[in-house]
Amino acid sequence: MKDKKKDILWRVYLVYFSVIIFGLTIIGRIIHIQFIEGDIWRNKAKEMTYRYFPVDEMRGSILAADGSMLATSVPIFDLRMDLNTNYYTEDFFQANVDSLSYCLSRLFGDKSRREYKNMIEQAYKESDGFLLLKRNVTYSQLKKVRTFPIFRLGRYKGGLVVVEKSRRELPFKMLASRTIGFEREGVNVGLEGGYNKYLRGVSGRVLMRTLSNGAYMPVDSKTDIEPKDGNDIVTTLDVTFQDVAEDALTRCLIANEADHGCAILMEVKTGEIRAIANLTRMEDGSYAEMMNYAISEASEPGSTFKLPSLMVALEDKVIDLNDTVDTEGGRHWYFSQLMRDSHAGGYGRISVKKAFELSSNVGISKIIYKSYYQNPQAWVDGLYRMSLNKPLELDINGEARPIIKSTKNPLWSKFYSLAWMSVGYEVAVTPLQILTFYNAVANDGVMVKPMFVREIRESGLTIESFEPQIINKAICSKSTIKMARQILEGVVKEGTAKNLFSTVYQIAGKTGTAQIANEADGYDHVNYKASFVGYFPADHPKYSCIVVVNNPTKGVYYGGAVAAPVFKEIADKVYATTLDIHQENEVTTISKDIPKVLAANRYDIGKVVTTLGFTHTADVGSVWLQQVADSTRLYFRPKSMTDGAVPDVTGMSAKDAVFLMEKNGLRVRILGKGAIKRQSLLPGTKAAKNTLVTLELATL
Repeated sequence: MKDKKKDILWRVYLVYFSVIIFGLTIIGRIIHIQFIEGDIWRNKAKEMTYRYFPVDEMRGSILAADGSMLATSVPIFDLRMDLNTNYYTEDFFQANVDSLSYCLSRLFGDKSRREYKNMIEQAYKESDGFLLLKRNVTYSQLKKVRTFPIFRLGRYKGGLVVVEKSRRELPFKMLASRTIGFEREGVNVGLEGGYNKYLRGVSGRVLMRTLSNGAYMPVDSKTDIEPKDGNDIVTTLDVTFQDVAEDALTRCLIANEADHGCAILMEVKTGEIRAIANLTRMEDGSYAEMMNYAISEASEPGSTFKLPSLMVALEDKVIDLNDTVDTEGGRHWYFSQLMRDSHAGGYGRISVKKAFELSSNVGISKIIYKSYYQNPQAWVDGLYRMSLNKPLELDINGEARPIIKSTKNPLWSKFYSLAWMSVGYEVAVTPLQILTFYNAVANDGVMVKPMFVREIRESGLTIESFEPQIINKAICSKSTIKMARQILEGVVKEGTAKNLFSTVYQIAGKTGTAQIANEADGYDHVNYKASFVGYFPADHPKYSCIVVVNNPTKGVYYGGAVAAPVFKEIADKVYATTLDIHQENEVTTISKDIPKVLAANRYDIGKVVTTLGFTHTADVGSVWLQQVADSTRLYFRPKSMTDGAVPDVTGMSAKDAVFLMEKNGLRVRILGKGAIKRQSLLPGTKAAKNTLVTLELATL
């Protein structure tokens, strides 16, 4: 009996102690989870229920020089419907869902009324508390949606949930689109990529709650962080000039069925790029901006390289413009390679100046070869001194490095390289690099870096400005610059670009025609590259410009016939609309005996001139007049005054200018003293009421 009792007690104690040990284990585990792993599990629970989502910032805008939008971020929205709201009843929902479906169908047109209704009712029955209605809705569409049945009750009662995003748009579409570029997944192209650190801003965050179906819904939270929008950048591009350049280049490419081309307009003193067009032929024969050839395509420039070739020799004083050279019959052998002129039969014996004006390959190559064949590195060093071997270090990615080999290069040939490089072969430069060199000649030898952006703005206020940067203070002596400008003017007056000559203003520049071997055809086929580079007005340069047309296929391929007319069209339109150029022309040619009279009302001008004892003539039919350069008489032309457009107030007093601007509904800011030197809005353009126009005054 005792043994049986002991056996029972042993079993009871075993169970008892097992229960105690199990209980202690559970308690220990609870304590471990609560106090040791507690934070970990609590955070995981929050992550499963709540989660922070990034909120995209609004990317800054890219503006033209006059403030016009070149690229901007437009807000777009995803619309969802919170069907778990407790603010409306079953009866209310059923009474209004049909009307809501009808309105959504009519606005978006992507689904029928019945399809919308079935989708919403199905989600309502399944308690899908965060139904996606429509992605990428515009702001104007969103305003209409907020007036629809159910949604008009407001954010909480109506259940409309709006998730904001943004989309990049180019208001001018293709205009300068490759230069504007993009920034996408680490790929930086154009201004969007080069100035991404200014444009991108800082993203925010918003707390979202997980719903039963796995969707997320915004939660009102004081921990949300608002995104910081990016800054705007103000470029140097002029929308009007850009349009002119692209239009002229497009028509040239179409007429010549060319593969691609580019045109660049640069301001001489500052290096500001005022227009840059890059066009590629598409499969359907149209042209679009696909690649920035202006900065990325380094190839043999051809005859436009003859200018730096001669300038080295002029600077070293081994030649003079009046020296002569025998161009023979337009053919000259350099050992086993034949140098040809485009003009059959050659030009005979001509001066160095004439050889350049006529773009004689034989003449220029013989001049350089004779001067440097014993020490060709001296000629190469001269090119290096003019910074032709250095990249421009642009703020835009993708610049190709110039290739100007030295005599130490394995590819240098002591028999051929000097002669062929002197006329633009066996070297490679981009259109912008060769334009920068010609711009330096126009700028009295000062080489400035091409400039694409003027300033950075935050909320409309300038926070950083960019000044012109000098690459080379003097590419050569003043005497060499003077001779270079003389022969460039001669090209237009008496040489290969006589079709550009104008009595209104002078152009200086150089034609170029290069033969480029086509790698795709195994180098058996030769493509042509036609170009013209120069500046205007020649006597006081304001702008420099280059036009390059690659592979014209209609039988005309010389730079003077293909590229030069595009240059002329751009220059003519820029000259006609750039008032500073006209003022400089007029001021410098008015005789000292003829008084300078401010632009003004014709009756005020008549009264002033009569009081001074002069007689004058003026075109009839215009109330506002401006003095025209004439050394023999007082003559006035009409000012540009179109109703509803920005008036031309340059050369006027501040009083008259403000009157005319405010008459057209514009707000005016005055800078400086004297007469109006420059106005920020282009005359003849349309401007919205209350637009601010800046008038810069100076002594004329």
